[in-house]
Amino acid sequence: MDIELSQCFIAVDDHDRALAFYRDVLGLEVRNDVGFEGMRWVTVGAPSQPDVNLVLEPPLADPNASPADKQAMAELLAKGLLRGVIFSTDDCDATFERIRAAGGDVLQEPIDQPYGVRDCAFRDPSGNMLRFNQPRNQ
Repeated sequence: MDIELSQCFIAVDDHDRALAFYRDVLGLEVRNDVGFEGMRWVTVGAPSQPDVNLVLEPPLADPNASPADKQAMAELLAKGLLRGVIFSTDDCDATFERIRAAGGDVLQEPIDQPYGVRDCAFRDPSGNMLRFNQPRNQ
């Protein structure tokens, strides 16, 4: 039996700003853009990984959620406490420079980590932490 990753989700508070970052800065392609009951889900992914999708979803994707719950999720998102994503790259330093030059919110400049990668970190426009890892043997 084979099990493969198909989709993962990351909360965003503004899909248009998120698209400007994930599509225009990171270079991910838009695969789907769906609205339902006043909410929106946008699926993006790397052209080199056609079977792996990152779904940009509302912070609380429940049309029946209470206003208090929606507010609590929005506050957690603003603090960067909901989710994070780790991308792999073949050139951490070049990736860092491209994202920084596009105005990315830098959390960590490229550094060699003791667990075998060189990585850097940014926050996306919604506050989520994104890390970019390069194995040090490359």
